[in-house]
Amino acid sequence: MNQVQVEAKAYQMPPRDGIAIAHFLTVADIERSLRFYETIFSGKILSRSDSKGAPGYLQLANTWLIVNVGGGPTPDKPTVVLSVPPDPNAISSYMNIRVADIRACYELWRSRGATFITEPKDKYGETRCYIRDPDGYIIEVGQSKPDFTYG
Repeated sequence: MNQVQVEAKAYQMPPRDGIAIAHFLTVADIERSLRFYETIFSGKILSRSDSKGAPGYLQLANTWLIVNVGGGPTPDKPTVVLSVPPDPNAISSYMNIRVADIRACYELWRSRGATFITEPKDKYGETRCYIRDPDGYIIEVGQSKPDFTYG
């Protein structure tokens, strides 16, 4: 099996210049979710939840995840309620991880306990498959075909 490695880059959170993007996931168990993303994808846990209800922060390659339990409206989002999706088969968004070697990633992440919906399948200009996280969110793993270009 090929070695799967993510190059170290100079991404930081919070950013000193420009912007940085983080994705917020509402989860049932912060520690369980942190361990999942750390174990499967070699994510780096930046901070864990504390007794005051702070979320957990995790770096995955060049992006960050914020994981926290749901809750009711807050002063800055007075009509919004956050909750884990009630139906993991009805989704409106998902994380997309682009990889250089999908077969190597599939075997490595499966050996670490990832639950894949299917094996990698060819689709248009890529090969892709999907993983479910502990809360039912799906994560697309895709490898572009050699002749495929963006834009």
